Amino acid sequence: MVITVFGLGFVGLTTSLGFAEYGHKVYGVEINPSRLSEIQAGKLPFLEPGLDDALLRHLGNRFIPIAADQLKEAVEESDCVYYCVGTPYGKDGQADLTYLFSAIDQTLEARPQDRYQVMVVKSTIPPSTTSGKIIPYLESKGIKVGEDVGVANNPEFLREGHCWDDFMNADRIVLGVSDERSADVLRKVYATVTEPVFCVSLNTGEFIKYLSNTLLATLISYSNEMSIVADTIGGIDTAEAFRILHMDKRWGGATMASYVYPGCGYGGYCLPKDTNALYAVSRTAGFDAQILHHVINTNDNMPTFIAQKIIRAIGDDKQQRIGILGLSFKPGSDDVRDTPSAKIIQALLDAGYHNICGYDPVAIDEFKRHYPLAIDYVDSYAAVLSQSQSLVITTAWPEFADVRQRTDKPVVDCRYML
Repeated sequence: MVITVFGLGFVGLTTSLGFAEYGHKVYGVEINPSRLSEIQAGKLPFLEPGLDDALLRHLGNRFIPIAADQLKEAVEESDCVYYCVGTPYGKDGQADLTYLFSAIDQTLEARPQDRYQVMVVKSTIPPSTTSGKIIPYLESKGIKVGEDVGVANNPEFLREGHCWDDFMNADRIVLGVSDERSADVLRKVYATVTEPVFCVSLNTGEFIKYLSNTLLATLISYSNEMSIVADTIGGIDTAEAFRILHMDKRWGGATMASYVYPGCGYGGYCLPKDTNALYAVSRTAGFDAQILHHVINTNDNMPTFIAQKIIRAIGDDKQQRIGILGLSFKPGSDDVRDTPSAKIIQALLDAGYHNICGYDPVAIDEFKRHYPLAIDYVDSYAAVLSQSQSLVITTAWPEFADVRQRTDKPVVDCRYML
């Protein structure tokens, strides 16, 4: 089959190369010229193990990265068009569909008039978006959905740092479809996989992704709230309490334990965006989901609590050098979107602690690009240890596990990893 994929970020590039690995021919559309140039040169624009080898394996063969001005030939040739563009949330929490509708418009301008194609949203969108917004939008332009084109969603369940493995060894594949003709096309896309494929309604497909991410967000915020409770009561070894909690046989050795564990708050792209979006769409529909509301509030308040915890631990000497260990939102990734580290640093700066240096094994350049914070950066773990008077762990990189063996300076473990 031939597939066009809009957007070559974490999800889009993984999807493109995964489909190429299945044996399909894939056109990857990227509007960012610098990112497109990197990919065309065989370089990943972000850290993602396994994806680099896949890019070199398929580039110029089954995978062809293109600019928007080359779109017409790609779309005309394609059996289906996938959308992996950003759907960020705005001030009111609602998903911003600007990029998605822009890509749909570009598809309509380029699509062939004499053949059936399926337009597939892989970007995460709130339940009822496909049926309530995308299909009416297409129909307003004279498109007969189910006759001229098919419309579907195919949510992703990728963890940053594990995208390639998660795509190639998926737990399940979910296809939200509105008609059997579209379902048949998408079954052919996944014809070679051994994982279970579920064809569900459009709303169900969208909801399953939010069901997954909001559960993870809830587990993280629950754990963080419990760490605040423990800290407030006092005399509680929080790390030990959670480690013993994980010994409950009902966990079955699952990696879910990494979510039911306190830290600095959830970050990255998916959990903040999806939790806010599902709360907003539920509220708009008439139900104020209080658990989600409090999950969001807990997460929003965590950086302030963590900053206060740091200040209590290091004292009121605002001239002391504070070393921040970790800038990415989680270990194993260079993603700094919504990273708690930035919010904690800002809270320390607001409190008058201006002598701060930061270190991360892979994310320093990304952090600088996203956050113009008035701090210094050091290029090694050893340097931050030697230059700082107090140290703060904000990302649980494994290399920080020996910090108390390497220095007797005060260490505030905000990730409870020591």
